[in-house]
Amino acid sequence: MFYLTLAIICSASIALIFKCTENSNANRYVITSANYFIAVVISLFMIFSRRLLTGITRELSFAKDFSLLSSNNDHMLSPYSSILWGLIIGGIFGCFFFLSFVYYQKSIKENGVGISGTFAKLGILIPMIFSIVIWKEFPSSIQWVGIGLSLVSILIVNLSQKSLEKFDIKPTLIFLFFFGGMAEFSSKIYQKYALNEYKDVFLFALFFVAFLLSIFYTFREKGIITKKDILTGFAVGIPNLFSSYFLILSLATLKTSVVFPIYSAGSIVLINIGGFLIFKEKITKKNQVAIVLTVVALVLINV
Repeated sequence: MFYLTLAIICSASIALIFKCTENSNANRYVITSANYFIAVVISLFMIFSRRLLTGITRELSFAKDFSLLSSNNDHMLSPYSSILWGLIIGGIFGCFFFLSFVYYQKSIKENGVGISGTFAKLGILIPMIFSIVIWKEFPSSIQWVGIGLSLVSILIVNLSQKSLEKFDIKPTLIFLFFFGGMAEFSSKIYQKYALNEYKDVFLFALFFVAFLLSIFYTFREKGIITKKDILTGFAVGIPNLFSSYFLILSLATLKTSVVFPIYSAGSIVLINIGGFLIFKEKITKKNQVAIVLTVVALVLINV
């Protein structure tokens, strides 16, 4: 739970930093590009400072090494194959990271914040379902109750009577749910097969691809680039990188179906508490209920 707690703190920090800029005329695409850029720089620094690419030998081909996974559930890829796996998965899922951001922006305009936030958060169902179906990571009966409570808390926080009145399933919501869920799934699919000490390579590939797509989108929009937006992006990029970093570590010791609902619901709780302590925002009654449900869920999942 230690690494999961750190991942939740980092995730909540991202929202609180964005909260500081919500009343300014910020360029979200510049912030996003700067966020991905600093994540790339930090991941590169960790790769070279830890000399992860030094002394790597190819004991067998990647294809041969990967084929052993189907015959041995406990097999882990070699250092050489782990690096290649990280580059492949990071490259593919970096696209999902960026697309989830784009469709979140589109969905807010089309459907409102409440429904968009709900579908974005419920994307965690994708890695949960995959982990149960593919890897048979079944929670215990008590953990199922905790998972259910955490999902209910997500719905309570994001939904309102107003958002439900205008609720209508649209393609944008489906894409948001899918891309957001697949982005979350990237950490698990890397961690399941590769050695954890090479996760920095995976994170580099993930954020590098997202950065390239984001910078293209930024210049295509031709918005104003300010120093404040760049610095905000740098501030967001640090917890953004380490939320994925600690999430991978937590997945090594906890079931996926447990990690993701607690990660999502726990982030919501900390955002509410941070908003109250830092920005003096009132915690609504429904959010108070969600916080209580999340705390109960945490207790049940750890029983």
